[in-house]
Amino acid sequence: MNFNFLSPVSDLILAHNELLSSQALGRRVKIHSAHAGIPDLDDVDIAILGVLENRNDINYIGEEFQLNEIRKSLYSLFPGGWNTNIVDLGDINRGESVEDTYFALKTAISILVKKNIIPIILGGTQDLTYANYRAYDNLIPMVNVVNVDSKFDLGDSTKPIKNNSFVGKVILDEPYNLFNYATIGYQTYFNSQEEIDLMDKLYFESYRLGQVSKDITIVEPVLRDANIVSVDLTSIKGSEVGVNQKYSPNGLDGKEICAISRYAGISNKVTSFGIYEYKPSHDDEMTSMLVAQIIWYFIEGVNYRVSDDDFSDDRNYQKFITLVDSQELVFYKSNKTGRWWIEIPFLSEVNNKLKRHALLPCMHQDYLDACNGKLPDRWYKAFQKNSV
Repeated sequence: MNFNFLSPVSDLILAHNELLSSQALGRRVKIHSAHAGIPDLDDVDIAILGVLENRNDINYIGEEFQLNEIRKSLYSLFPGGWNTNIVDLGDINRGESVEDTYFALKTAISILVKKNIIPIILGGTQDLTYANYRAYDNLIPMVNVVNVDSKFDLGDSTKPIKNNSFVGKVILDEPYNLFNYATIGYQTYFNSQEEIDLMDKLYFESYRLGQVSKDITIVEPVLRDANIVSVDLTSIKGSEVGVNQKYSPNGLDGKEICAISRYAGISNKVTSFGIYEYKPSHDDEMTSMLVAQIIWYFIEGVNYRVSDDDFSDDRNYQKFITLVDSQELVFYKSNKTGRWWIEIPFLSEVNNKLKRHALLPCMHQDYLDACNGKLPDRWYKAFQKNSV
């Protein structure tokens, strides 16, 4: 397995790790070190992968980038009663060009996902999500991306890619593999009306910060349906992070971002998880500890994954049928977990992209709304995309 573009975790962090309790997470993670090399990946479930690339930051002024503080914080936490094997593969150094870094990241993610290992990507800038997405070109036919962000990051796809405008490339660059793009925690005043209208026109999903803060459970179905989850740390409220990291007085709080991370972990479909826009600082334990806790909750979620989406055996689920505007809606509820799905009808006369999306995760509330004559929003958008 050729990972020659990876650099080991620094000796400084390894020395720090040796001083931790033998029960600490850092003592249970297999770590890529200069002395021992890259650990064996057999039986590994989760791989931590740093990417030291921040040149596409619109405010880039040549500053150095490292992830030592995050590793220190993460290694010092205690694991839950987990049975997952975790490896820290070290870092992808910035390449000659940003495209070289993208290529290395795409290659690494593709290798890991093929081996059923979930990469947790710790990044510089969020445009790395584009490389993450491209890693799926030869893995699955259609990809769902969830972006936890205060902005949609659509941008102008004709211009060079930047950390605030990578989604346009995801949508418009061939091969066209994107099925759904959803943003969690967006703040209207950070997004132009054109972008908001475009999200609607493309039948993509967006959850405003206010909606998410009022009821965090509304984002569980969209995360259950995601393949890639990308977290922009600027979506977090300024009071929750260190001075370097502050962006906006409004945003997700620590509990909300950790709940979102746990939902992503529990999802049986999420096969890569990235945290981006970290601004390193030696005296900022607050941000590195929050990032460590976000990672902790994701791993916790992965440990509690339950295979509840096998609908071939009718003992596994209950089926409910209701009528809305002469449209028959079919719901399924798992007997194992109580989670809900809604069926998306195939349109036989169109070239159907949705062969594996026949069942769409939803909430119990969607069923209750349908019983009261209201079409669920997620169903409507998926149906419209399938009709295009």
